[in-house]
Amino acid sequence: MRVLIIDDHALFRVGLQELLERRGIEVVGAVGDGVEGMELAERLRPDIVLLDLRMPRMDGLQVLHAMRQRGLEMPVVMLTTSAEEQDLVESLRSGAQGYLIKDMEPDEVVRALRDAVRGETVIAPELSRLLARVVRGEQPEPGHGATPFDGLTPREREILCHLAEGESNKVIARHLGISDGTVKLHVKAILRKLGVHSRVEAAVMAVEHGLHRPRIADKG
Repeated sequence: MRVLIIDDHALFRVGLQELLERRGIEVVGAVGDGVEGMELAERLRPDIVLLDLRMPRMDGLQVLHAMRQRGLEMPVVMLTTSAEEQDLVESLRSGAQGYLIKDMEPDEVVRALRDAVRGETVIAPELSRLLARVVRGEQPEPGHGATPFDGLTPREREILCHLAEGESNKVIARHLGISDGTVKLHVKAILRKLGVHSRVEAAVMAVEHGLHRPRIADKG
């Protein structure tokens, strides 16, 4: 399987490439720009494209549309931090073969890629109920969209709780057993989804809505 990665987060892009290659998957290209990625897809004709949704200059949906207009029919799977219904639906309607979340387990991503190459539509497990409701034409569940945090993934909510405690990326990474860079990517996604410009604003929102972790009183 030959994979092309298009993602503007350099740290994530490099890590994903190494992860795939360790599992015997050939990564024919890994770029951070949608235009360059589209040109590579046209030239290299990979078996599948892993495409980030949020990118500067040309976002994932624009890249996907442009690829289809150019007659590039290889499977495209969105790999993103967004668990929002609109992003999922728009991606699938635009011709994506799948929609995966960046905090999925590595082996889950690899299995999904193999399934997508075989022609199956692949969706992150946590979004399967959401997709089922959309397919049935149902309205969002009660409470959906009721708070600013509904679009956050479970991992993003967890990190937001740590932000509300005033913890640095390094401290959060140590608590959760992940890298500083991964925390930074999640914080960036949190700020975008909440529509704020700083981690302090995000922390204040979390505290105001009671999303912060309760403190454990010191004994003695």
